[in-house]
Amino acid sequence: MKKIVLNESEYELIKNYKNAFETNELIEKFTDYFDDYDYILGDYSYDKLRLKGFCKKKNKNCREYNDYERIEDYLKEFCSYECRYYILEKKEKKS
Repeated sequence: MKKIVLNESEYELIKNYKNAFETNELIEKFTDYFDDYDYILGDYSYDKLRLKGFCKKKNKNCREYNDYERIEDYLKEFCSYECRYYILEKKEKKS
């Protein structure tokens, strides 16, 4: 699996539907806003990259709308039908 470091955190590409992952676009869009999330979903709706953060249940920031177990619901409700997307999972904080 592909690994990438963003804001000193290591992420692993765990899903790359329709070969959506593009490193340069992710780096341009990624901000410290996403630091508290365990997963980052990148989807291409209308040919523009959108990022959304999701959490594991044990994360204190986990709410119903950003629970990783509901990512399929998010894809169906808020993304273009059959859009390209990828999911990154945060691995560990780099020191």
